[in-house]
Amino acid sequence: MTAGPATAAPAVAALLDPLTDLVAQAGAAIVAVDRRTMTVAGKSDGSPVTAADLAADRVLAEGVARLLPGMPVVSEERPQALRLPCRDSFVLIDPLDGTREFVAGRDEYTVNLAIIAHGVPVLGIVAAPALGVIWRGVTGQANAGAERLKVGRDGKPSERVPIRTRPCPAPGAPWVALVSRSHPDAATDAFIAGRPGAVREAAGSAVKFGRIAEGTADIYPRLAPTHEWDVAAGCAVVEAAGGKVTALDRTPLRFGQKATDFIVPGFIAFGDPAAI
Repeated sequence: MTAGPATAAPAVAALLDPLTDLVAQAGAAIVAVDRRTMTVAGKSDGSPVTAADLAADRVLAEGVARLLPGMPVVSEERPQALRLPCRDSFVLIDPLDGTREFVAGRDEYTVNLAIIAHGVPVLGIVAAPALGVIWRGVTGQANAGAERLKVGRDGKPSERVPIRTRPCPAPGAPWVALVSRSHPDAATDAFIAGRPGAVREAAGSAVKFGRIAEGTADIYPRLAPTHEWDVAAGCAVVEAAGGKVTALDRTPLRFGQKATDFIVPGFIAFGDPAAI
């Protein structure tokens, strides 16, 4: 897959269903882990890792190798797998986004998978296994778009519904601004305070991107650093649904293009690009 972003979408669109099934399988592997008895370890950056993270990572690594042989894969659990910067295509995954939510017994954790072509997310899948929901999208072609799927107890996706972001609220109407439950920061709070009438709603993991994409919220700012695997899949879903995700200076986000790490200094997800 060496074509640029505008021509990559038709090729990746054929992968949407098999990759969705794979992400659903990874979600089922997470749900199968008993949170009451699992061991929680700490990584070098202070973030937690559990047997559920590792189980989902194995499912995704094996599945992507089968579906996309030879394609580089970067996971939160294996960030060293790609030589940076990456000028071609690769798969970027977070096997369990929201590990703190998972450990705390909450349901707002996700499995995130994106295909990146020349720095641009062209396909994104965000699954919330405990909520029985998958958001997914393909960008870069006329018939691209985003969908919300239900996931049954058998782990199989069903009931596809097209989704779109919603227009900016009318003057005087409140904005629904999503904030992280586990990672609050002062800069993000100040940004939201600058939008009179904004209503804060806390949520976990990449569920926030799904809510922007399906049109139940308006803006999701995170003005503190995070990682590319936390953002890429949600970015593709939001943009496939008609929204826009930008860097803090309102330029497009690019993934795998830094020479040393996968840090995103901050971003803003807009449901309506007119709000940028």
